[in-house]
Amino acid sequence: MSQKKDLALMGLAEAAQAVARGRVSAQALTEACLAQIEEWQPRVNAFLKLEAAAALKAAKAVDRARKRGAKLGRLAGVPLAHKDMYYRAGKETSCGSAIRRHWKATETSTALERLDAEGALDLGRLNMAEFAFGPTGHNYHYGHARNPWNTDRITGGSSSGSAAAVAARMAFGALGSDTGGSIRLPAHYCGLVGMKPTWGRVSRAACMPLSYSLDTVGPLTRRVEDNALLLEILAGADPRDPTASSRPVDRYLAAARSGAVRGMKLAVPRAYFWDKLNKASAESLEATLKTFAKLGVKIIEITPPDMEMITSAAMVMMSAEAAALHAPWLRTRPHLYSDQVRARLENGLALSALDYIDAQRWRGEAVAAFVKAMNGADAIFAPVADKPAPTIAETDVAGKPEAGKVIATLTRLTRPINYLGLPGLTVPAGFVRGGMPVGFQLIGRPFDEALLYRLGGAYEAKTRHYERVPV
Repeated sequence: MSQKKDLALMGLAEAAQAVARGRVSAQALTEACLAQIEEWQPRVNAFLKLEAAAALKAAKAVDRARKRGAKLGRLAGVPLAHKDMYYRAGKETSCGSAIRRHWKATETSTALERLDAEGALDLGRLNMAEFAFGPTGHNYHYGHARNPWNTDRITGGSSSGSAAAVAARMAFGALGSDTGGSIRLPAHYCGLVGMKPTWGRVSRAACMPLSYSLDTVGPLTRRVEDNALLLEILAGADPRDPTASSRPVDRYLAAARSGAVRGMKLAVPRAYFWDKLNKASAESLEATLKTFAKLGVKIIEITPPDMEMITSAAMVMMSAEAAALHAPWLRTRPHLYSDQVRARLENGLALSALDYIDAQRWRGEAVAAFVKAMNGADAIFAPVADKPAPTIAETDVAGKPEAGKVIATLTRLTRPINYLGLPGLTVPAGFVRGGMPVGFQLIGRPFDEALLYRLGGAYEAKTRHYERVPV
């Protein structure tokens, strides 16, 4: 294996430490990622815009700063790339759409500013579902992102390019967003760690909205500790976003590395979550539960509240808010939307104010019922999706009558958690026949991200699924 390939296989936190200690140069890390991009971009279509020259220039500046003894940030010299919905002043941000194909942002998102402040490098803008409104990863304007484990299969969406780039080792991590599963689904399908934080845990200032009541910002990475490090940097209050919580940020990285899970309790909701699970995924998850049991975690079974009602309320809330946001463009340039996205937005226009208010009003009651159903467990263990990644062809339903059913099927296990506003961490559970990855999600109480990282980190240390890479 070449030296560049070896560098690209490092973990994010590992790479950051190597740069800080002078064992690896930021330039070498960046060149390793660019070599991966040269190999993989034609196959998976992860990048919409590559900023190679700017990233190399920034990397050399980090190396000079280290040599003169300057204090470096926690991500200094580590190449990342981000979903094309995070605004950077003066840069084009398409949001995966034709409507914003040449639109330039006038401000930089808080999420990017916080990564910049810690010295992270930015390799460019990543592909995504149009306006983050699609769970498959299809994009009819810029081409579909493809799964590095099998390029005939979807990455999941809407953070499609983020998952493809990180899984193919083109970047050490990436920002995604999760409104109905758009971080957790791609993580599951592409063998990654993905965190949907508690609603309000991370600022959404200057990033494209879809549904104000459901949108969350979070990272996709290869390892749990890498994800924890990024969230520790991203989380916290922000005067630019009044919905961002002022609650202190926990020590996520330490939690991910602790390994102390003996005596903890995981709740398994068989009803609803296991109803449609295919055999291969079920076998993988049962093996995962056995691993947790060997780590000293107690497994209990619970009955969740009415998840169908929770999912329906989530759909109402998202559809209404997305339609309201896009109403001006739907009136003036409907032809610039893809058929699938336009149809979904127009469905939202048919909802009444009463429908929307009822969905909002019931939210607190639903959260209370869900937390009560946990029966004292530390977290819930559940599937992310009913099966591994389906093919691009079988999920290409743009403009077809079955589009709504396909979308609802893909997101049925993730969407309820957005409505509840709870944190959800996807962790790789291994591979099924055919070499496709599958994952599981750990769901916690509000602001229990550290606890989820603790559980996920202990499992990952035991199984080390991240060592297997796509070829």
